[in-house]
Amino acid sequence: MGFAERLEKIRKERRLSFNELAQKIDIHSTQLRRYEKGESQPTLDVLRKLAIALNVPGDMLLFDEHERTAPEDFMLQFEAISKFGIDEKKILKEVLDGLILKHEAKRWAATA
Repeated sequence: MGFAERLEKIRKERRLSFNELAQKIDIHSTQLRRYEKGESQPTLDVLRKLAIALNVPGDMLLFDEHERTAPEDFMLQFEAISKFGIDEKKILKEVLDGLILKHEAKRWAATA
């Protein structure tokens, strides 16, 4: 499934008309129709607005389900995490966010 089909599917799942979604992202409904017909590709800024308006991760608009899977060596951990309670998931998310920030800081420091 391509971008156009994913966009249309998600818009319909959210029960939004062309006009409603176009208004939310501040574009003309004709342009949104072009995106859904595959006649035009949105800019990065419009993709960002679409993801926010549709309340989906940006990669959901860009990639098929099989293209968005976790690395195989993490599958058992993700399976276990899915059984965590809300508080445990919140703590784990904070730990992961911290590790990601630390990694990004090291990467930026190495390029500076």
